[in-house]
Amino acid sequence: MSETPAVSTMPSVGERIEGRVARALSVVPGAWLLRLIGEAPCTVDGQRLDPHVQFILAARRRKPPALMCGPTPVEARARNRREIGAVSTAAGATPTSVARVVDRVVDGSGVTLPARHYAPHDARTAQPLLVFFHGGGFVLCDLETHDEPCRLLAHYGNMHVLSIAYRLAPEHPFPTPVDDCCAALRWAIAHAAELGADPTRVCTGGDSAGGNLAAVAAVMAAREGTPLAGQLLIYPATDSRAVTPSKTLFADGFVLTADDMAAFTALYLQGDMTLQLDPRVSPSRSPDLDRSPPTVVVTAAFDPLRDEGEAYASALAAAGVPVRSRRVAGLVHGFMHMTTVVPSARAAMIDMARMFRALLDDTRAHSDDA
Repeated sequence: MSETPAVSTMPSVGERIEGRVARALSVVPGAWLLRLIGEAPCTVDGQRLDPHVQFILAARRRKPPALMCGPTPVEARARNRREIGAVSTAAGATPTSVARVVDRVVDGSGVTLPARHYAPHDARTAQPLLVFFHGGGFVLCDLETHDEPCRLLAHYGNMHVLSIAYRLAPEHPFPTPVDDCCAALRWAIAHAAELGADPTRVCTGGDSAGGNLAAVAAVMAAREGTPLAGQLLIYPATDSRAVTPSKTLFADGFVLTADDMAAFTALYLQGDMTLQLDPRVSPSRSPDLDRSPPTVVVTAAFDPLRDEGEAYASALAAAGVPVRSRRVAGLVHGFMHMTTVVPSARAAMIDMARMFRALLDDTRAHSDDA
């Protein structure tokens, strides 16, 4: 019986060099970078692409085109880990400081799941706990790919972060990731004090597919009688069937493509597209949006998911949920993985961490006043 050959997740020498070059160029003025690649500033929908991002996209175009989840999910996961590693610690960047990082296991849906706990430096009082679900189209990513983003959230949001490695499609298609995340959230609520966090301020958060799972888990928790303190949704996927201008404008050439989204959806739903109407797949279709906690929604200007994320923020506000929404100018889907090579991406991550913490503090203050 033949064995599947191992696929390396370590960046190659070439990938490490590319990462170091990108990091070195992060301090170069954007106009110089555009001259270097011989391109005019990219403007779409009245918005200008960040020159550092434009430089990265130009470099990506020199490589053979490939689906994010192809040629196989196993190979795609390894490539994804290498690419993210090449622009983070492999590029010589120092990880953002937190008080401690502890790998744990938490309860999933009938299994135990790997998790990673990031504790903030300020332990004078119990701080909020953000239960974080990573993105990756329900197919890619893990604790390692999202290590630096979680560190940034813990450090600049002054909160505990518990990153969850839920099971991935296609090996574990819908509804397994949803069930895992809901179970992990229940575990976090029950063990928040053990982690040193404030059990009255447990939140969900995530990027892309993880934002989808965070939104679903928050509503499910409220239905079960445990409303959360907040949710942080970073360029979330909220409506699988949505037809929006941003999906047309940025269908190709801006990291996440229309073909990628179609492939991820097919793997997650095992080809059963009728499931797109399920609120656990498309949380914008939930009849219980008013059960959602106070929310921060962050979108990227050059992202096909931009419009559905902003529509979700508007729907939450219309349902009476306190919402703060921000569109980050010049950036693309996945910018949270560009913080070591794109200065504006790092600034955006720091800003969203602080904005979310401010929302939690303001909500607590209003509750105390009431």
